[in-house]
Amino acid sequence: MSKATSIRLSDDLRKKIDIYAKNEHRSISSEIEELIRIGFAAKENPDLPLEFINDLLQAKTEKESGLAKPFKI
Repeated sequence: MSKATSIRLSDDLRKKIDIYAKNEHRSISSEIEELIRIGFAAKENPDLPLEFINDLLQAKTEKESGLAKPFKI
């Protein structure tokens, strides 16, 4: 279960997050979680391009959701 935490964001940052959230059909909280998840992955893997990290995280989410299909060689 998630724990509620209050944080202060500048108006500009809040507006930017709101735009990203609307584009991705997410709540503000979900979008902040996603951005933090991407940020941590990028910080832990500075040698990887951001687009590659995004693709990996999306593939992981698809697998966890049961949408991934096995790849046969």
